[in-house]
Amino acid sequence: MGGHPRHTTTAALATVCALLTGAGATGCSGLQSGTSDAELTVSTTTAIIADLVGRVGGDRVDVTSVVPLHGDPHSYEPSPGDAAKVTEADVVFSNGLLLEEPGIMKMVHNNAPKSAPKIGIAEKLEQYGGTVMKLEEDLGLDVLWLGWAVEGEVDGDGSQVRTTATKLEGPGELRVYLTDTLGRPKVYVNSTDGFDDTDSFTLPPEAHTHVNWAFSEPGTYKLTVEGRTETLDGKTSPIGSGTFTFTVGGAAEAPKSAAVLDGGHADIALNAETGKVYVRADEQKTGARTHHPADEVVLNVPARAKESVPKEKAYGFLGEAGDDVWVLPQAVIGKHVHGDMDPHAWEDVANAEAYVRRIEDELIKADPDGKATYEKNAEAYLGTLGQLDAEVAKKLATVPERNRKLITTHDAFGYLAKAYGMEVAGFVVPVPNQEPSAAEVEELGDTIREKKVPSVFLEPNLAARSDVLKRVAKDQGVGVCTIYGDSFNDEIHDYVSMMRHNATELAKCLGGDA
Repeated sequence: MGGHPRHTTTAALATVCALLTGAGATGCSGLQSGTSDAELTVSTTTAIIADLVGRVGGDRVDVTSVVPLHGDPHSYEPSPGDAAKVTEADVVFSNGLLLEEPGIMKMVHNNAPKSAPKIGIAEKLEQYGGTVMKLEEDLGLDVLWLGWAVEGEVDGDGSQVRTTATKLEGPGELRVYLTDTLGRPKVYVNSTDGFDDTDSFTLPPEAHTHVNWAFSEPGTYKLTVEGRTETLDGKTSPIGSGTFTFTVGGAAEAPKSAAVLDGGHADIALNAETGKVYVRADEQKTGARTHHPADEVVLNVPARAKESVPKEKAYGFLGEAGDDVWVLPQAVIGKHVHGDMDPHAWEDVANAEAYVRRIEDELIKADPDGKATYEKNAEAYLGTLGQLDAEVAKKLATVPERNRKLITTHDAFGYLAKAYGMEVAGFVVPVPNQEPSAAEVEELGDTIREKKVPSVFLEPNLAARSDVLKRVAKDQGVGVCTIYGDSFNDEIHDYVSMMRHNATELAKCLGGDA
């Protein structure tokens, strides 16, 4: 049994429903608040996991989610209240595979009792009958998609690597920033006032993140960065530095001896084990991963990367509205730190069954007296999930084969596509706080037309930013439908309802039987 004070208990779904504006929202009826006889206080990182834990734990667990119902686990920043809840946890469940924003996991490691098991469910999914697959990202950008990455392991649970910009040589200024799902930019590196420790960001081991690179003038730039490890107890250790060359705006030529990268996916990478600093790139034709030492590679920002500074005040750090700026875009909206493996495993219902088996196992370890209850609840819910898996498969099988293509706003549906015979055809990402050019609108229309899909799919937390997508879809005679990835909302707030909605919406919008 857990050894911490108990709160008034609820089953997980009741806890989730209590977060809704209306406690009597659809799907919440019939839920009973528990009494003070809960045996375990459980903290989870997401509402999806909270729902699954509650189905297995029933009234023996009091479960809360760090990320709220509408929240994005890739970008949510935990509050002091979240930390307070975690301090009382007997068990902490996360998804793992770098789904969660690093600050969430750092908060968990700093605040959860040392005695509380901290379980990344997806990280041992295959031991419980699930499957994990590599994350495939191919956005078809016509410029280099350049992120930051950390390779190699770091000693110490919860340790991270900090990358700091220390020097810039070039004709203009550099800003490295990230745009969140609400269109708000967060600046990580800004050369205009020199460099200090604030021109930095942290990543966990074996992680990658998307960012925007914005240069104010054409020409050749040399950026020096250094890395250091940071442990939870505040200890730091340098791990290497390097200088990277950028050619911007077609105004400079690269050295003949250097490898030039001007398209595809690449990262400025630090290796925490070897101390080496290099560019990690995916070869465009074969997809093979290559590594280029910092002094042997040039990162090209072509003339076609020229944009105008948006008029919104939040983008004033880039210069005056309308000024020219050469940008390598982050491409995917939102703070999105991830590793090589796709963390969105629950989008295959068979994997959700593996989640449940792992949860059952861990709850029994933490509360052996509840073994019979957990086994009974898990068996019943696994039966429900088995029926759901068959239901989703049957419904998606009605979609004509030519229409089984997903164009979405977020790379969260690879498992769904693989499990149910569909194809992830691409990502249609609305550009925050900036009207796209006529050429960009035309290109989006061309993409939708070439894929010959009847609909594209938008996650509810991006629906408010979908005006351009809706307009282009209307022009092309294509529908805009909703699909749930990482989170719930007021209408959908449990896993079974989420997957039923996704199957129904996909079938309806792609020409199958809804």
